[in-house]
Parts: sequence; C-alpha cells; structure tokens
Amino acid sequence: MMQTLIHPCGKYLAPSADCRPMARIFGLVTWYLVLGTVFVMLASAAAWAQSQPPKSTPERAASEDVSGMYSFLREGEFVEVDVEPDGRVNGFVSRYGDLNSDRGAFLDHMFTKGSMQGNKLAFTTRSVHGISFEFKGTVERGEGKTPGAEAYWTIKGTLTQMTEDKDHKQTAQQREVVFKSFPADAMVAPRKRD
Repeated sequence: MMQTLIHPCGKYLAPSADCRPMARIFGLVTWYLVLGTVFVMLASAAAWAQSQPPKSTPERAASEDVSGMYSFLREGEFVEVDVEPDGRVNGFVSRYGDLNSDRGAFLDHMFTKGSMQGNKLAFTTRSVHGISFEFKGTVERGEGKTPGAEAYWTIKGTLTQMTEDKDHKQTAQQREVVFKSFPADAMVAPRKRD
C-alpha cells in the first residue's frame, strides 16, 4: 500500500512525486512577503519623520555663547552683552553723547534688567543724561563664517529710545535695528563689576 505524505508545498504526494515547481513558487512568495514588509516599515518610518515639526535654524544652541560686543547705532558705539547660564543678561550700551554738555563723550548705559530665553533677548538700560534704551528681539546666526569673525552673531529687533526732558516729560522713539558681533580680535576684556 502506498503511503501519502504532506510535502512542504502543501500537496498530498506520493513519495516519488516531484514538487520542485511548487517549492520555487513558495520560495518566491516568501521572498516577496519579506520585501513587502520591509518596504512598509521604511515607508512608515519616512512618513513619521516628515510629520515631526522641523527644528528652527535661527535659534542658537543652548551651548553656544553669544556673549560679546556688538555694533550699536553709530560707528564707534557698541553694546556689550554677557549672557549668564541661567538666562540673565548683564551688559551696557556705550554711545556718544548728543547734548551740548556731553557731545562726543562716551556715555555708558548699564543694563538694569536683561534676559535671554532661547534666542529671544531683552534688556533695559538705566537713564544717563535723560536717555535710556529698551530692546526686544532675537539673537541669530549672521553672515560671519567662523565664531571669531565679524557678524558671526546678529541681534535683531526693536530698540526704543526713551528721552526725558527737563520738565520730566518722556518721549519714545522706536526703530528696527540689526547689531552685528565684533570680530574676536577687536574685543577687549570685559570691565570688572563691583
């Protein structure tokens, strides 16, 4: 009596039956299933990656130090910005006097408050001879190619100049500004604080 066997190709076969064509088809089907599974996994990963929000490039990395000297409104004037690790900002604006009594003299407006959160910078200066400044804006990468180059960092935003006259009447003048970082070889050591 002949015994029937179940072959891997899924047929009941006599021991002498040849199922090589079915085995070849079974192997191809398995291969296509594996390839299809890999394709679906890659497509899913690509779709997930595209659904993630893009990282904004203007923001500075937390590890990057933007402290230093930046240009101000006129040639020879500058802003010194010192960012502490906790986000506090110290510094000053050094500018030429505009009044008859201080024309041409350098006046230093120390920051009374300042903060940096992410790439957002804000500071307020004390009043010197009736003039103070408020700034709100961002610190961004500039056109400089290396960290020591001029304009490696730029400060962009709104500068408000507060002017108080002899009758203590205040007026505000706002303007959009861009301050560029000085090259590393032009910077001097920061002034000592008392």
